[in-house]
Amino acid sequence: MIRVMIADDETMIRTAMETLLGLEEDLEILPGVADGRAAVAAAVRLTPDVCVLDLEMPELDGVDAAREIAASVATKVIICTRHARPGVLRRALAEKVAGFVPKSTPAERLAGVIREVMAGRRYVDPEIAATALTAARCPLTGRELDVLRAGRNATSVAQIAQQLNLAPGTVRNYLSSAMQQLGVSTRAEASQHAWEQGWI
Repeated sequence: MIRVMIADDETMIRTAMETLLGLEEDLEILPGVADGRAAVAAAVRLTPDVCVLDLEMPELDGVDAAREIAASVATKVIICTRHARPGVLRRALAEKVAGFVPKSTPAERLAGVIREVMAGRRYVDPEIAATALTAARCPLTGRELDVLRAGRNATSVAQIAQQLNLAPGTVRNYLSSAMQQLGVSTRAEASQHAWEQGWI
């Protein structure tokens, strides 16, 4: 049996996936969770063979949760998202996730992907992979992206600085550089642009 845990803050989607995947004879569905931090804790406690993580979750997004899970247990991670953008795919692959699928994937196909990753293969939805090959490269540095990512939920530069353990002046410099490269006039616009491109 392949032991599977699903993390998704959309309860109806999570329970539907649990029910449909539970019909597969070789899959055992463990109790699911509703946020990224809980997913990491549950993965460490239950050590499932595969975690299916939503990308957009409270507390910790799917890619960050995947990184923390990989640092703790041998569980394989599949990201399942409705925000299947090329930049997000690149982030996920950099964290060595085993699979990347859109939420439109039929349950039978998702079960097949789970079996593929358990067999040691990686799976990326072909349409997302094709889009990623033609997408523009991100012009920003990793630290600039960190600042924009933190800025999506922070109300001030001071909050971003505190979250990232940086000086406020340093954060302003990163924000200024990012805004200039992206051709926008506010940090909110820069964060939104980076999110829409899938860079954060």
